[in-house]
Amino acid sequence: MKICQYAKKCGGCQYQGIEYSKQLEMKQAKMNELFKPHPVLPIIGQENPYNYRHKVFATFSMSKTKKVTCGIYEENSHRVVPIEDCLIQNEKANAILKTICEIANKLRIQPFNEDRGIGILRHAYLRVGYHTNQILLVFVLGQQVFPGSKEFMKILREKHPEITTICTQVNARKTSVVLGEQEKVLYGKGTIEDVLCGIKFQISSKSFYQVNPEQTEKLYAKAIELANVSKNDIVLDAYCGIGTISLIVAKYAKEVVGVEVNKVAIRDAINNAKINQIKNSKFYAEDVSLFMRDYVQDMKGVDIAIIDPPRAGSDERFLNLLASLKAKKIVYVSCNPETQKRDIKVLEKKGYKISIIQPVDMFPFTGHVETVVLMSKK
Repeated sequence: MKICQYAKKCGGCQYQGIEYSKQLEMKQAKMNELFKPHPVLPIIGQENPYNYRHKVFATFSMSKTKKVTCGIYEENSHRVVPIEDCLIQNEKANAILKTICEIANKLRIQPFNEDRGIGILRHAYLRVGYHTNQILLVFVLGQQVFPGSKEFMKILREKHPEITTICTQVNARKTSVVLGEQEKVLYGKGTIEDVLCGIKFQISSKSFYQVNPEQTEKLYAKAIELANVSKNDIVLDAYCGIGTISLIVAKYAKEVVGVEVNKVAIRDAINNAKINQIKNSKFYAEDVSLFMRDYVQDMKGVDIAIIDPPRAGSDERFLNLLASLKAKKIVYVSCNPETQKRDIKVLEKKGYKISIIQPVDMFPFTGHVETVVLMSKK
């Protein structure tokens, strides 16, 4: 077992120092207790639980020795813990972040000081393609001007030719939000591609795309297996994001309807459908509850519903409208089993019953568990 030297200061990995097999046992017991008396299938673990994060955020700071360092905020604070080699972050991302700090020190590029409102480098965001190895790098700056940027990028690309595209954004506000509004592409297209369950996805800095793609493939494969979609089925994908589940399930279905409030995500979903030449998918940028209200009023049919809401779960209005469609199956994917259990109780009152509960370990060394629950119409 690898030992993390930052665990006590960082606080990001609650299960650090615990054997991975024991972590899975703990998570299994937690899910068994949460969902009892319903039986829970054995949790799907990760073959190698290290370096799984393909999406990485880092914050720059100045050390006591006046060196530029980067790391993450200490738990429940705004203090940056300098980290050179995070055991759960992608190894290429770790190496690139280390190089960025070295170049910044060499060229005397200052990190952004939020309290004083001075400096340049604030955050770095990296996305590494799991199957393609393409790398997106975004510098979040504290000011519009980046002195020495040409020299900086020249050295960086020489040391890391694997970087596919580099962008900058500006965020000088006092905020916990990392990314800025406007983006400037310095190198490449500003996007990368990755493959998930055989489908190509174009990913930008604003795209929602799962952090752990290896386990995501297992999660989505299980969700689609439980849905057991046939060629005559109309599938509703609520909270569809950039269309990951929608486009993966489309080849099995008659039609897929994806709904997501984020307009940028829906634009990505439509584009991803074109890239993969998928013609039996429709995407709508709308609040899911409002969409469902109109959908129910028009009495359109849904055979199978797949929902993957944010951590807060769904609201009762949406769940009641969903139940009124009388889909034969509902597959509920959740990153927060507690809110999922709450929502399931609403669906049970509306005539659905739990058939299968499948936990998946998406975030080894943390307390988080992702779950897929199949519900069938009574």
